[in-house]
Amino acid sequence: MESKKIQKGLGRGLSSLIGETKPEININKLSISNLVSNKYQPRKIFDEESLKDLTNSIKERGIIQPIIVRKSNINNSKYEIIAGERRWLAAQKAGLHEVPVVITNVDDLKSLEFAIIENVQRNDLNSIDEARGYQRLIEEFSYDQEKVATFIGKSRSHIANFLRLLSLPSPVLKLIESRKISPGHAKLLVGLNNAELIANKIVEKNLSVRQTENVVKIFKIKKQSFKSTNDTNLKALESSFIEKVGLNVIIKNKKNNKGSIIIEYNEIDQLNKIIEIIKSNY
Repeated sequence: MESKKIQKGLGRGLSSLIGETKPEININKLSISNLVSNKYQPRKIFDEESLKDLTNSIKERGIIQPIIVRKSNINNSKYEIIAGERRWLAAQKAGLHEVPVVITNVDDLKSLEFAIIENVQRNDLNSIDEARGYQRLIEEFSYDQEKVATFIGKSRSHIANFLRLLSLPSPVLKLIESRKISPGHAKLLVGLNNAELIANKIVEKNLSVRQTENVVKIFKIKKQSFKSTNDTNLKALESSFIEKVGLNVIIKNKKNNKGSIIIEYNEIDQLNKIIEIIKSNY
């Protein structure tokens, strides 16, 4: 019975899931002020331009698709939005006082499922919010990756790849959320020590995914095979050098202030990169 239920997810769409929940009222109208955000809403960033377009559409034609709500378990006078938060926000901007709703009785799991399905079906949920939605299904409702994949209608590798994105540094996650780098770019950065450095280069140089693959090959930092200095000033210089060239750099300094700079490379492309940097600056 459980697997049968799971297979009815994304492929059947929201209308099928609404039918399963037995709405108390088919369609009703509620005051905008009586609605509150869904605490399980996976979307954290609403694109302002897209919201503006939706607001103009609502001004001209009203809300065609009703908002799905449930009774709030925090405030009995309010209704929590399950699906349709963008329509609710746009309706406020359009100056509407009431909105059409479908009132239904669902638990927290179904509320999260509704929210994820609506956003994934529209294909404009950023990959980090999507991954966090999957993560909540796993952590809060004991789903495994296979179960999430079956319900959402995506491959297990899709779910696994998106969840891996959450291991990236916070500054990189923000670049993905703001769509400055794509999921294709982001997948290449998972597991790299210098993920933030490369992410910034992607944005700065407007690199394609293919170009990023080449950059990752060149700038991939291997574990240092040379013993580094204990001098804090030299360590700072080494770090600065590493940030600039993306390769391991060891500075060896003797007491008479003579020494050497070692730039470690692992393939011919990295050597060529070093030569290019030297030639372009001297």
